[in-house]
Amino acid sequence: MKRNRKKITAIFLMAIMAVLACPMTVLAAEEAAEQPAMYATFWALIPPIVAIALALITKEVYSSLFIGILVGALFYSGFSFEGTVNHIFSGGIISVLSDSYNVGILVFLVILGCMVCLMNRAGGSAAFGRWASKHIKSRVGAELATILLGVLIFIDDYFNCLTVGSVMRPITDKHNVSRAKLAYLIDATAAPVCIIAPISSWAAAVSGFVPGEDGMSVFVRAIPYNYYALLTIVMMVGMVLLKTEYGPMGVHESNALKGDLFTTAARPYASAEDGEGNPKGKVIDLLIPVIALVVCCVIGMIYTGGFFSGTDFITAFSQSDASVGLVLGSFFGLMITIILYLVRRVLSFRDCMACIPDGFKAMVPAILILTFAWSLKAMTDSLGAAEFVAGVVQSSAGSLMKLLPAIIFLVACLLAFATGTSWGTFGILIPIVVNVFANTNESLMIISISACMAGAVCGDHCSPISDTTIMASAGAQCDHVNHVSTQLPYAIVAAAVSFVTYIIAGFVQKAWICLPIGIVLMVLVLFVIKKKFSDLEE
Repeated sequence: MKRNRKKITAIFLMAIMAVLACPMTVLAAEEAAEQPAMYATFWALIPPIVAIALALITKEVYSSLFIGILVGALFYSGFSFEGTVNHIFSGGIISVLSDSYNVGILVFLVILGCMVCLMNRAGGSAAFGRWASKHIKSRVGAELATILLGVLIFIDDYFNCLTVGSVMRPITDKHNVSRAKLAYLIDATAAPVCIIAPISSWAAAVSGFVPGEDGMSVFVRAIPYNYYALLTIVMMVGMVLLKTEYGPMGVHESNALKGDLFTTAARPYASAEDGEGNPKGKVIDLLIPVIALVVCCVIGMIYTGGFFSGTDFITAFSQSDASVGLVLGSFFGLMITIILYLVRRVLSFRDCMACIPDGFKAMVPAILILTFAWSLKAMTDSLGAAEFVAGVVQSSAGSLMKLLPAIIFLVACLLAFATGTSWGTFGILIPIVVNVFANTNESLMIISISACMAGAVCGDHCSPISDTTIMASAGAQCDHVNHVSTQLPYAIVAAAVSFVTYIIAGFVQKAWICLPIGIVLMVLVLFVIKKKFSDLEE
């Protein structure tokens, strides 16, 4: 099997090189047009499709993403060698690393990596694990505690992924929960929870994409119709309580019960594991840094929204800059953590400073994948993928009004999956939905906006090139391809039930009827899964 994968990869690479080596001097002589020939066509979606397919086939994410970037640059430049190279770096990697928002996220990642390293070195994580072992007696308890913490940290998905992972990883490891299952629990309580929390960076983003409407009011009214987010939570809790797994996740969980938490040989974050740390560490050495981080990040976000200049709390949150706010908050959280450890004398100043480069090194895999994923998105943007999808939606809107929520859900799923961005999907589809339903059917507009949000989260949840998926892998210290391949069957089931519920919602248009129907359908599906697949034995 491994040989076959290597052959496939080698053939694909040779094909790409052959295309590059073809006589392209005629094309190279012509300047690339402002809009390439493939702009706003189906070809704009080919680069991410190639990257995703290769990642799933070869189980190697870095080269797969880069080949996707290469294909996008080839399409953009009209197969010009010089244009391709320039677009890969100037229009891709250098461009995304020059973006202040992206740099802020990378700085936030590094600071959180440093804090995790500090908490491990000080013995806070191990102390919390010892305390939790006295209160959490089973795998089910460990998984439910992970879900609860993920739901409580609803401010931002990036913050959720890394914080929940660093706090719960020692506990889930102790109870033989696979890293793939931990990554799924983290991912399923990141974006799906943020998209139904009115006080979150996601609510702020969605509010800004609703032209001519009260964005926050629309967001709140759409929550009961956000079926994918709500049903994902139902499914996640149900699978834990029923003690049943299926697909690749079932293999990982069965191996975890035998002591193998990873199943595969890949250990991308092995260097970040610091053992027990300082034996003098106490639970407060983990709780105080985490609480300080939460409080400081909230303050940082409302500060960027103008709260301390007289803006009310909700408005400040809705117009906050998540990137800058999280950097400011995490920086002050880091300072508080270092001061705490120095005062308590669990770490010396030299030890604290030694954790800075170690924390950075622990986040290198996530930073690399994020950089390539952002670059791939830049390729699809330059090829007009958004415009192509927008045209498809607008052309089909009139004749399929009642089915439009379900159609928008599917389109948003595919667009977010291909581009790896839910926020970009919001920005493309929500204004179209508002225009389609302007002054006609407000209820259907709310349902369709919610379908757009749900589909975007679903596609983002499934996509290997999504930054939230990458963060969940980093938080769980799980191989990224393992996380994607084990999570996908679960996300597809939740998406299928959500799609059926959106069909019903398009005709019924009553939240108090449709949501219970969706929940009942999901519960029935869970019992069918339990009947078909054997229970895990602890």
